[in-house]
Amino acid sequence: MTSHVTAIPPAPSSVAVEHFAKRLSLETDCADVFESMKQSEPDFVLLDVRGPKAYARSHIPGAINLPHGKIDERRMAVWPQETVFVVYCAGPHCNGGDRGALRLAKLGRPVKLMLGGMTGWADEGFAYEGDLDGSNTASSS
Repeated sequence: MTSHVTAIPPAPSSVAVEHFAKRLSLETDCADVFESMKQSEPDFVLLDVRGPKAYARSHIPGAINLPHGKIDERRMAVWPQETVFVVYCAGPHCNGGDRGALRLAKLGRPVKLMLGGMTGWADEGFAYEGDLDGSNTASSS
């Protein structure tokens, strides 16, 4: 008997390898970003592509706020062309990360999207910075 899972057979392994390798070249996750940010000098720049108010409420330590609508050649000129960028927004309900990644890619910049955004970061229990209630300068979820 066929289940809902196997009603459509899985792709051949060669197709799956190509698919998942491509996804991993475009995306990263919160745990990998967290571990990498522990390095004295991470090999990427972490961009919070939400607006300044959202960034002030909470953001990942070490992230730079650059709203996706403000990503342009002039602003990106401060980094070498080969700099890898990791972008994130609020979470899976937000397409700001995709918009930021698209802008960077159109500028010829290497980029990955951090899956989950701030929602994923909080779900993992990682510390964040911000002023959630107007009285704190650093918080932890």
